[in-house]
Amino acid sequence: MTHFRWHLAPLAALTLGAASLAQADVSVTRGATDIPDGEATNAEDITVANDKLAFALAVESRPPWGVPRGTLVDLAAVKAGEIDLDRVAFADFIPNNWSAWPNDGKKVEVVEKSPERAVIRVSRNFGETMVKTTYTLDADSDRVHLETVLDNQGDEPLEAIRSGFTLWPDTGYLFGVPGLGDAKETEASDALTDRMVAYDQGWAFALHAPYFDRINYEGQDMYLEHSLKAGESRSFEGWLQVVPEGDLSPVVASEIERKNLDSGEIHGQLRDGDGEAPANGLVMIEKEGAPYAWTLADDGKFSMPLPAGEYQAYATAEGFANAEPVELNVTTGSERELTFDDMRGPGTLSLDIRGADNDTPRDARLTVLEGQQPPVEFLGKQTFFTELDPAGHAELKLAPGDYRLGVNAGAGFTAREQTLEVSLETGEEIDKTVEIERLVEPNDEHWYGADLHHHANVLEGTTPPDMVVRAQLATDLDLTFISDHDSTTNHDTFRELSAERGVPFIPSIEISPSWGHMNPFPIEMNGELDVDPGTDDVQDIVADAHRLGAEVIPMNHPYNAYGYLQNLGDGKVPGGFTTGFDLLELNAEVDNAPTLKAAHRLWDQGTRVYFTAGTDTHDAWNDLTGRIRMMGYVPGELSPRAFARALKDGHGYATQGPLLFPENHMFGDSLRLVEDAKGEWTVNATAVNGLEEARLIGEGGEVIATQSLDGTDATLTFEIPGDAEGWVALEVDDADGDIAWTNPLWIERSSKADYLGDKDGDDEEDA
Repeated sequence: MTHFRWHLAPLAALTLGAASLAQADVSVTRGATDIPDGEATNAEDITVANDKLAFALAVESRPPWGVPRGTLVDLAAVKAGEIDLDRVAFADFIPNNWSAWPNDGKKVEVVEKSPERAVIRVSRNFGETMVKTTYTLDADSDRVHLETVLDNQGDEPLEAIRSGFTLWPDTGYLFGVPGLGDAKETEASDALTDRMVAYDQGWAFALHAPYFDRINYEGQDMYLEHSLKAGESRSFEGWLQVVPEGDLSPVVASEIERKNLDSGEIHGQLRDGDGEAPANGLVMIEKEGAPYAWTLADDGKFSMPLPAGEYQAYATAEGFANAEPVELNVTTGSERELTFDDMRGPGTLSLDIRGADNDTPRDARLTVLEGQQPPVEFLGKQTFFTELDPAGHAELKLAPGDYRLGVNAGAGFTAREQTLEVSLETGEEIDKTVEIERLVEPNDEHWYGADLHHHANVLEGTTPPDMVVRAQLATDLDLTFISDHDSTTNHDTFRELSAERGVPFIPSIEISPSWGHMNPFPIEMNGELDVDPGTDDVQDIVADAHRLGAEVIPMNHPYNAYGYLQNLGDGKVPGGFTTGFDLLELNAEVDNAPTLKAAHRLWDQGTRVYFTAGTDTHDAWNDLTGRIRMMGYVPGELSPRAFARALKDGHGYATQGPLLFPENHMFGDSLRLVEDAKGEWTVNATAVNGLEEARLIGEGGEVIATQSLDGTDATLTFEIPGDAEGWVALEVDDADGDIAWTNPLWIERSSKADYLGDKDGDDEEDA
């Protein structure tokens, strides 16, 4: 690897202080950023600003997720001369799919600094490849021009790498590339344009990326798949655009300008049935049946340019029914006036969720399955949660119309999902009660569940702590848990909210180096890392997790781009191999097959590393908390540390639905068999959606025996063959294809002489 000296070009001539932002001049300052809530806090960091926007580069501050220093970590609009809040976790150029890592050097240069323009160049290495990104901001511009040159200075080609710019907000919502729907990762052949947008009602940031041919993370990463021969280079061009309100009209105008497109304009007004302008009104534009852009209606009035083409337009507002769509044929220089009147306002649905047997309030997640769903998220949600107080109650403001709602109170685990059909008119108030029949009581058998990978509102997490707690209770989890990236800022709030409901809280943190994430738990409240996840060795990070009091240290998503085992196999982990991990995560967001194979290989070697499970939820409204969870056996008082110790001892299983109750041998325990004696393992299984199949597996993950199942309850009795060695485990499927994976039952074989000599000893179990 080529090594580069850490270097910052002289900045003595930089403007000190980003004053006079009401003027159009560009300023460049060094030091802790003036951007409120910014992360660039080091004396060597750089902030660039004009009267439209401000951004900051972390020259020496620590970026998130182990991203190398030198990246853009703060971006904000300037409103009436005042810098608004930072709204991003980071925006960077990614050489290959996850981060600009491995990296060991950088150089930051101020290429140009004048009232008319600022040009900053950041050069970093990506292994043997140089990555030079130039940031340019002109006076009176709402766009930062981005240009990156990727130069392969190594002796080997880079094959099929995915490179491009990225924009990760730390608040608000995402409006992905129009035409690509809700796909997390996909090729861009159906894209209607070349930009994605992060937004809320008071701001919008657009990443324009004309080079891209695919996306990841719903458009937050915009990549080109390409190869780079030894000695070859490639340039990438993009723009970061900042709009001071949640209006995409300036974004579309920017597209028209930079592509020199033929265009026309629409304008008009919105009115409700009383002739008044509805609050938070907007006009949504669709193209080829997909959302394309929207413009806000200020006091009911709107205007917007559009590239020449065929569109549909409709008006809507918070709680209002969508107006009938209008067909648009936009031609060069055309103007079209639209009037949307008699818009219909909301009604109110008051819900109480109760237990069918005892009328006890039940926490629940409520989802619009059929009916109007707000096209822009600051207009409202399609998912709701019952209140923490009063428990089991929710008030929903909905646009008038017909709805079918899904009611999830432990659905798929302890109860079945219920549905509720309701019709609402403008101004109508309807009260409904939904009864939930609880079909299984795991707590009665000392089994408890937790979603052991969950985020709140740190970095790219978008869910406030109170909503996370409500989401975790709604899916019938027994302990609350939070693991924000490299942060414990939400610990106190989670503890207080959980205590109000008498639920144990497991404090954690997702330590997030680029080569492998981990969720040590439980850790001390509000503990802070001493290590730097971006630079320190794995051994130092594991030691720091133990310093924070961790009982267990799980490997999160071990085989994705930022998983420990994947990067260990690629030789990219600082410090290399460690035995410091206790648990392997089965994760709702990734393919778990490699992790299961790794677990089986470890068990074949007799290594007692067990499962953990979590959803990795960042947005509890759009992702289902608890859809995979870890069940742990705690026969005494339930506490965070007792739960962690149960998992460390293997007394647990991961499940997407089926619930398991061992009768004669606990998961993680040992069964001693004499010579080639057979054994027997009995486990009771319940699946509220119906059982399908159970498999006994052994060494190498091979299936030893299979049982076909029917109904919701079954007693699984498997014979352990006389030639079974090492371990056995169970996999149980329900009728929906959801699976439970158990930790192993260890098989220890001894001779008759050894058995007779030890029969009065302290062996765990003998047969």
